[in-house]
Amino acid sequence: MDLIPAPRSAARTSDTATFALGQGTVLAAGEGAEGVARWLRAEIGAATGLPLAPADPAAADAADAADAPAPTGGPGADGVIRLTVDPALALAGRPAGAAGAEAYRLEIGPGGVRLTGGGPAGVFWGAQTLRQLLGPQAYRTAPLGERTWELPHCRVEDAPRFGWRGFMLDVSRHFLTKREVLRHLDLMAAHKLNVLHFHLTDDQGWRIEIKRHPKLTEDASWRPRTKVGHRASDIWDERPHGGFYTQDDLREIVAYAAARHITVVPEIDIPGHSQAAIHAYPWLGNTDVVDTAALDVWGDWGVSENVLAPTEEVLRFYEGVFEEVLDIFPAGIAEYSAFVHVGGDECPKHQWKSSPAAQARIRELGLADEDELQSWFIRHFDRWLADRGRRLIGWDEILEGGLADGATVSSWRGYAGGIAAARAGHDVVMCPEQRVYLNYRESGAPDEPVPIAQVRTLEDVYRFEPVPPQLEGPAAEHVIGTQANVWSEVLESPQRFDYQVYPRLAAFAEVAWSALPPSAERDFAGFSARMEEHYARLDALGVDYRPPGGPRPWQRRPGVLGRPIEGPPPIV
Repeated sequence: MDLIPAPRSAARTSDTATFALGQGTVLAAGEGAEGVARWLRAEIGAATGLPLAPADPAAADAADAADAPAPTGGPGADGVIRLTVDPALALAGRPAGAAGAEAYRLEIGPGGVRLTGGGPAGVFWGAQTLRQLLGPQAYRTAPLGERTWELPHCRVEDAPRFGWRGFMLDVSRHFLTKREVLRHLDLMAAHKLNVLHFHLTDDQGWRIEIKRHPKLTEDASWRPRTKVGHRASDIWDERPHGGFYTQDDLREIVAYAAARHITVVPEIDIPGHSQAAIHAYPWLGNTDVVDTAALDVWGDWGVSENVLAPTEEVLRFYEGVFEEVLDIFPAGIAEYSAFVHVGGDECPKHQWKSSPAAQARIRELGLADEDELQSWFIRHFDRWLADRGRRLIGWDEILEGGLADGATVSSWRGYAGGIAAARAGHDVVMCPEQRVYLNYRESGAPDEPVPIAQVRTLEDVYRFEPVPPQLEGPAAEHVIGTQANVWSEVLESPQRFDYQVYPRLAAFAEVAWSALPPSAERDFAGFSARMEEHYARLDALGVDYRPPGGPRPWQRRPGVLGRPIEGPPPIV
């Protein structure tokens, strides 16, 4: 059973016996499992052509208790797939650090399938395992013809290691259509990942409709041209680039994700990475030191010097933005749905140092320096969000100048920020760039497209350990999860996203879900063998992944400048 991510326990109960699905196979969904039944009927039904008709769970259980065979040719003649929520499983199967409601038990025998989850999410993750057991053709969107669909007699017991198993998708640098975002959610679900960190604003484009500030999408969602390759490149694409999601688009994305037990955490960058917003509303910037009216949406890469002005008017503007964000991304629909990401990273202080207005603000607020001014921004929105029952999360630069009381840290510059935050009692999501930035190149070969930074192979990602040895006991428990990030400066198309993300996201998913041994002891050869089946699943899904042997001819980008860095990345 070549399952990815690897379950905690999986065993065949017969060397040869199988359960065959047929036209009479029915789905009996208990309370709380109805959504999973709909998903199975839509996805597995589409691939197999089987109706998977609904059945009464009580009647199915009664027939079992009486050991009565199903009527020949009638519903259930080809067996039953039973979906059940049992909260007791959540208590019994909960490993440290995992959400017990995501635990599941899958049993396949002569009469069919019993899938029990500690909560609806557990049933859904078990359904992902069921789909894998049906084989790669179960990932197609239409049947290929008459064939037998068989499941091995087996028992799988499973639960995730981490509650937060995230994937960050940057749509600001290169926009992805709503349809593409939904596709990435399906791929996340197939890998048992449950948090989409949605990077919606940056210097290069604003992607979320804010009705009270219409210029954010009228003006700030489009840039006049785009640098091709690394920022040192002299090649420009002179076509305008951009796009945005309407509020209804985003509500659809949130609902689609929720049906797959994925939480969407939006990111609105403050106070840096804000040139697109300043272009739309020049008074948001430091007008006493720069002609903000002359700024365009940035078509280059790197870190823009243009940051928000530290004024009350700017705070009110972004409070209005976040009011609409909270309405689009409601809390209470999933474990992490209260979170809102505010960025807080890579905020140059040069304009504040030169700005008489910013310096006067520092004195007025009794702050020591510009680092504390950045902290003032973050603390303000930490309190503002907390007053509305929400939680702030930001990149590890929010530690500079003092960390807001309720803030959670995305530790990206290495482990150090996460270690400091966890020791101080703050929750942490570990996503160090040296380990899980999937925009980094996967090989040092000369045909690697637009090579960025150090080489991060499939094996490197597989050996990533989210909890560093410096953290023990209660501090280690503040690592609520881990996340892989993909930044899209040099990812100009959906195919380029696929190439950079897969297959490495499959390795990351196993790190986030499975109870693996220490890094050096992990069975990468065994994982690689299981990946042979997984590549066929990705093929069926139409994912333009990077093959193990290197890029296909159409995946290369000859002549486009990257920025390769030799040697292994530092562990910091």
